Amino acid sequence: MDKKISNFLYFIVCYVFFIYVNISLSNFIVYHIKDGYRFTSNVISLHYVKNTGAAFSILQDSREILIILSVIALVLLFLYALKHIKSISMKSLFFIALLSAGIAGNLHERISLGYVRDFFEFSFVNNFPVFNVSDIFINIGVIALIILILLKKTR
Repeated sequence: MDKKISNFLYFIVCYVFFIYVNISLSNFIVYHIKDGYRFTSNVISLHYVKNTGAAFSILQDSREILIILSVIALVLLFLYALKHIKSISMKSLFFIALLSAGIAGNLHERISLGYVRDFFEFSFVNNFPVFNVSDIFINIGVIALIILILLKKTR
């Protein structure tokens, strides 16, 4: 199979898989929290919050702006991946798909619910923002891509 086609299929399969995991896991956790399930440990606890802004409470009640920024970010990520599909590494495609799925997960909730459902809270950090699966995907994707870029630059 042509490298361009196989890389594209790999990217799409990763993206769809991450979207599925994101939405399914978020729905599962929120359903159980709302049904009365509680979990608390020394590291993390579950605490349901409706977030109308972005990370660290920036842009509160700016749904339209956050939707537009999310769509722009997704378009740019997909255009970059498609433009470089032949030369981009599988690791990079994996993390671009993870990052894109995180952005898309928050976008989906902002459009369908009007807010993002956050539920993970670090027990050992005071006033750290509550976050969700999408936020985890976004942070892992960004950090991994930065590391891959830095490692490529040092060669």
